[in-house]
Amino acid sequence: MKREENKSGCPINYTVEILGDTWSLLIVRDMLALGKKTFGEFLESEERIGPSVLADRLAHLERKGILAKTPSETDRRKMIYSLTESGLNLIPLLYEVSSWGSITSPNPAAPDSWFEAMKHDKVLVQRLWREAVEAGSSFFLGPDSVVAKLGLDV
Repeated sequence: MKREENKSGCPINYTVEILGDTWSLLIVRDMLALGKKTFGEFLESEERIGPSVLADRLAHLERKGILAKTPSETDRRKMIYSLTESGLNLIPLLYEVSSWGSITSPNPAAPDSWFEAMKHDKVLVQRLWREAVEAGSSFFLGPDSVVAKLGLDV
């Protein structure tokens, strides 16, 4: 059984203990960038997370206060995952991690609209991103998406 307390009070250690595994940040990415909300949607991710690992990571992120789950209004057997305030506060971190990967990866793969958005002021992009998610959209998808707000969806 893994222990749940932190190894130290270091802010970097705290962040790594919550998000430092292979899957947690990718789940948050899928929620913020693509608007994924259900177990089945997460299973469809390109990285192909296994169902038992996904269930473990979702439970971990819920325990740590990054996301919350509620029953679907249309199908009570289905759970809908959403980001908490703490989860929304990960937008700047995800932006910087993505930016670093876009610059250093030998072959970065992302929609062209991502690279176009990176040419805009990062504070603006991060504000629009948060507003998009709060309105039920995501970075790429939805009427309030960052891509739509910056006019990159044409």
